[in-house]
Amino acid sequence: MSQNTQNGQKILVLGVGNILYTDEGVGVRAVEKLQAEYDFSDNVELMDGGTLGSKLIYPITQSDYLIVVDAVLGGDEPGSIYRLTGDDLRKSLAFNNSLHDTDLVDTLIVCGMVDKQPEAVIIGIEPKDYSTMSIELSEDTAKVLPRVAEIVLNEITQAGGSYTPKTQ
Repeated sequence: MSQNTQNGQKILVLGVGNILYTDEGVGVRAVEKLQAEYDFSDNVELMDGGTLGSKLIYPITQSDYLIVVDAVLGGDEPGSIYRLTGDDLRKSLAFNNSLHDTDLVDTLIVCGMVDKQPEAVIIGIEPKDYSTMSIELSEDTAKVLPRVAEIVLNEITQAGGSYTPKTQ
């Protein structure tokens, strides 16, 4: 694990997905919302991971706690929110529930091989549409974005980070 900062463990919030395909970009959109509305303590980094896959190895190995926000096919109603950790996370990745999990699994395996795999949680959102080419989220997904942001902020706080709302 990387060195802890003065403010606690290093936390990486990684939004993944392709913003060109409607709800597939929900992870990136969640990170954009958080960046626009909040300032974070020095030990918290928010990153648009897009569809970078293995290019994320370095930032992941430099963190102690990883929060991934992504579209996840869990079989529930569009807009459902999932929190996956430990065995649930491994099962989800093993059964290809995430739309990007092949790259994410490979990346986490490499991180584990070099003994630099952080504790991880995935905040997943059930997409309604992930095949239509559009930069806008579907209504079902867009309406849960504030709740997704609250969940991520709670994860950050529990992991030892802090945030303050930006003044308008």
